[in-house]
Amino acid sequence: MLRGKRQWHLAGQAPLLALAALCIFTALMTDRFLSPINLTNILVQSSILAVIALGMTFVIVGGGFDLSVGSTAALAACVTAMVMVEAGTIAGVAAGIAAGAAVGLANGLIVAKLGVNPFIVTLGTMVLVRGLVFIVTGGTPVGDSGLPAAFIAFGSGRLFGIHYLVWVPAVLLAVLSFVMQLTPYGRRIYATGGGREAAYLSGVLVERVIASTYVWCGALAGVAGVMLAARLQSGQPTAGESYELTAIAAVVLGGASLQGGEGTLYKSIIGVLIMVVLGNSLNLLNVDSYWQRVAVGAVIIAAAALDRLRSRQ
Repeated sequence: MLRGKRQWHLAGQAPLLALAALCIFTALMTDRFLSPINLTNILVQSSILAVIALGMTFVIVGGGFDLSVGSTAALAACVTAMVMVEAGTIAGVAAGIAAGAAVGLANGLIVAKLGVNPFIVTLGTMVLVRGLVFIVTGGTPVGDSGLPAAFIAFGSGRLFGIHYLVWVPAVLLAVLSFVMQLTPYGRRIYATGGGREAAYLSGVLVERVIASTYVWCGALAGVAGVMLAARLQSGQPTAGESYELTAIAAVVLGGASLQGGEGTLYKSIIGVLIMVVLGNSLNLLNVDSYWQRVAVGAVIIAAAALDRLRSRQ
């Protein structure tokens, strides 16, 4: 019995062990990996994707997934920049997050109320929203010469030696972990993802819970868009491309199940770090960019295969 518990505990820490192994391997292969500049770059690169992965975890645990988060982040970044130039920092940030939440609400209502497959819905939203971004911006950056100095400082400044952007997912992780793990609402998300019919029979308002997870996902993609605008000092209509696949892979690498009902926010962050460290390692080892795409694609396939194997056990 003790041996079984020990094996289960080890399996639960597999994402962390994989990240540690990847870091150790890269550190042995190149001394540049552990340099302060490189480690800082890894954290900053991870920060925006980590916020998206937090939202994706809500959706996946609830039994769905969202392919539109990259386009939603680009929309939020452009809306943020456009409103901020005209109405100031607070209005711009609020507008960007609201734009993301609106896309999430639309996805959630169509999936939950109409019962349309989330793959089809969010694939359509991904294309539609990206098209709207290009229409509104004309395909050019927005606000690249008029964003407030304080907002630009947020994208590059530090607090206690740590970039402001890195603090955002850290604070969100603490707050949202409480929501997911210690509130009745969080338990309803797990129950809905684990079995919608059983959750419904036990009194859970399944449609409302499902829709709410997409709102969370969209709103957090909106937060990521605000961060993108701060980091790039403008709203870029091409920003966020392929974020959706990377976020889904990171969440699954962190132990979430694509079948729903299983997943942990902090492990999703570990999954993000695995993806970012992998890309950083390949860069440091001077691997050709084409082969880097092959490696990232292989990791995504491996994550899906791993999820399938877990579901059979």
